[in-house]
Amino acid sequence: MTIKHTREGALEEARPHYIGHRERLRERFVTGGGAALQDYELLELLLFRILPRRDTKPVAKAMLERFGSFSEALGAPPHLLEEIDGLGPKAIADLKVILAAAQRIGRDAILNKPILGSWGEVIDYCKAQMAYEATEQFRILFLDKKNRLIADEVQQTGTVDHTPVYPREVIKRSLELSATALILVHNHPSGDPAPSSADIQMTRQIADVAKPLGIVVHDHIIIGRSGHSSLRGLKLI
Repeated sequence: MTIKHTREGALEEARPHYIGHRERLRERFVTGGGAALQDYELLELLLFRILPRRDTKPVAKAMLERFGSFSEALGAPPHLLEEIDGLGPKAIADLKVILAAAQRIGRDAILNKPILGSWGEVIDYCKAQMAYEATEQFRILFLDKKNRLIADEVQQTGTVDHTPVYPREVIKRSLELSATALILVHNHPSGDPAPSSADIQMTRQIADVAKPLGIVVHDHIIIGRSGHSSLRGLKLI
């Protein structure tokens, strides 16, 4: 922190150079909303409160340079975020709180709605939840007879390229929740959402076990950083 003399000769702390920048950035957000800011600027706004005594512009730019996008920066694993100068355990925990809040908002956007009529929001929600996970997750959206969301649960977590899935466990949980329809979702940490032969086989096995019990598998969505794929859309189920 620099020191300067006042006219009276007393010493006072000079305001950090970035304070004026912060105020201007806040004003732009208040006036124009998030659309008025670039990604690194919106990330700066978040970091203001997490790192109040630090110039956050270089931190925000370093995060975007390292991870590629706003979403990937928030979704990056903690051990990689620690490589960014200025981000310690507390700051990273605060970023993950912000991410969890955004994911909760996405969940609420599809809650109590007919899922099949809100497909774009479903995809956005799944991307927010899973696109940037470092390991595979297999989750299920359980639906009632009106195709409204009953529950969203991660059933299994695996390695970087494999998650064990047991059809009987999927059906058992469906019956416990009185679900009449399912949407299966998993991520490919490699980034490529193309389904593998194992993905297709597993989906068909679950559908075959579910059908006699009156449970419909609407789709199996695969999420990657570069996009998503739908087995139903690809006519694979």
